[in-house]
Formats: sequence, C-alpha cells, structure tokens
Amino acid sequence: MSGTYTCAVGPSGARPAAGGARRLAALVGPDAVPPPLLMLLGMVSTQVGAAIATGLFRTVSPGGTTALRLGFGALVLLAVVRPTLRLGPRSAGLVVAFGVAMAGMNLAFYTALQRVPLGVAVTIAFTGPLLVSVAASRRARDVGWVLLAGFGVALLAGLLGPDGGTGPLDGTALAWCGLVALGWAGYVVFGKAVSTRLGGSRGLALGMVAGAVCVLPFGVAGSGAALFDPWTLTLGLGVALLSSVLPYSAEMAALRRMPARVFAVLLSLEPAVAALVGLTLLHETLGWPQLLGVGCVVAASLGAITARSGRSGRSG
Repeated sequence: MSGTYTCAVGPSGARPAAGGARRLAALVGPDAVPPPLLMLLGMVSTQVGAAIATGLFRTVSPGGTTALRLGFGALVLLAVVRPTLRLGPRSAGLVVAFGVAMAGMNLAFYTALQRVPLGVAVTIAFTGPLLVSVAASRRARDVGWVLLAGFGVALLAGLLGPDGGTGPLDGTALAWCGLVALGWAGYVVFGKAVSTRLGGSRGLALGMVAGAVCVLPFGVAGSGAALFDPWTLTLGLGVALLSSVLPYSAEMAALRRMPARVFAVLLSLEPAVAALVGLTLLHETLGWPQLLGVGCVVAASLGAITARSGRSGRSG
C-alpha cells in the first residue's frame, strides 16, 4: 500500500499541500522526467516494496513489518521535512486519527498478503477510497460504479465463475482485505483533513510517527528480538524507502506538473500494477476471472473520477 497522501488524490480527489514537497522531490531526480513516468515509477516502487515485505514474513509478523515500514519512513520524513511539533488539541487529534488509520491499513494489508496474492489484496483495498469518492453522491451512475467494483471483488474472491486454479478466498482472507479497504478509506478522510490543516508533508511526517508508535507494541509482541536482527532491519529500511519515501517523492513531483484529475486517473492503474508486480516478482498467477475483477475495479475508479470531473467542470 502506498503510504502517501497521494493515495488521497486518487478516488477521493483530495490534493495535498505542497509544503516540503520540493525537498522530497529532490530525492527522485530532475524535473526533466515526464510526470506520467514519475507516476509509474512511484506505483512500481510501492508494489515492489510490498513484494519485498513478503520476505520479512519468514522472520517477523505483519505487525513487525508494519512497525519497520512506518518507523523507518517516519525517521526519513522527519529528517527531510523537519516539521514543527507544536500542535493544538484538534490538530493533534487529527494526526493521531490519521496515524491510527495508516497503521491499521498497513497492518491489515501485510496480514492479507500472507493469504492472498498481491494484486488481489491491492485491488480489493482500492474499493475503500472509491467508496469515499462516491459516498456523498446521489447519482445513479455513481451507484453503478460501486456495483461494478463489487462485481470485480466478487470475481476476485472466487464467488462468481471459475477461480482460475487459485481457489476462492476464505472468509478470513476476505475480511482482512475488507479491513485494508476500510483503513484506506479512513486514511483518505483523515489524510485530507490533516493535509488541509497542517500541510501535506508536515501532516504525513507527523501522522507516520503516530502510526509507528501505535503499531510498535504489535510488532514487538509478534516478532520479539527478531525485529531487531540486522538483516531484518535492512529489509525494513528498504521497504520503507520503496513503499513510502520514494513513491511520495515521485508522486509529489509529478503532481506539481500535471492536473490533479490526470494524476487521479493514472493512480487508478495501481491495482493493475500490483497484479503485474505480483506475477513478475512473486510468481503469483491470476486466472482470467481475477484479471477481469481487477479490470472492473480499475474501470469503476476511472468512471467515478471521470464523472466527478465532468460535474466539476459543468458547475464551474
């Protein structure tokens, strides 16, 4: 899962503030890189980080993996952004809520990855921000996008048609995927609020600190001393850089040079990128019903974004 505010720019349409973005963008490279390529690199980096995280499951728990990712990510962002720590009660509450959503989303995601392919987990999770995007709408077309996404999830779960040899998802696996979607929805809602109140870079850094503190007890309880093994720490740092720091930097750099709507459309391709990375790095083969399910969720996200953009254009 992408641990960045740019997730909120996808189906939710929330554009993050640009404070600190220039320093983070410097980690990516010159502005000569085309924005769509930066977007693609960010998505690939996120999913490669998730694939590497599965290698940690042999020694640490999903809670330990989450603690390493958020902990190292928080340290890097604190060093780069250098946010001020003075917060009012309301701002502090939003940061904590954002951190809890981030921790819960990633903990559920890594737990789900123990049971389902990467492409399936990311695609089902993607329905969370999609539902946030259309939650306030009363248009029948938007209900249709939700139904299309639900049909895609049913295909992914093996509830409709043949399962492609992977077998239907059991109730536990489907529940964890649902929790990822719920956490991602909360991440979008609270991320937008924190970004508006504190600025995107500062809010993300402080929220990641809160998330790391929140999940650390689960990491220590589930992994013990293995959490501090040098090789485990090295892999954890790699996961944090690939899944959080580099995607955030690349996507922020891209967002500065492209319309938010175009950014959101490109970000909707993340489930397809996840399926491709899962096939390439983890040798996870999806049957045609599951591939069709991925396509349905991507199409629903694109449809919702396009419809919302059209309404905004007419109202302006």
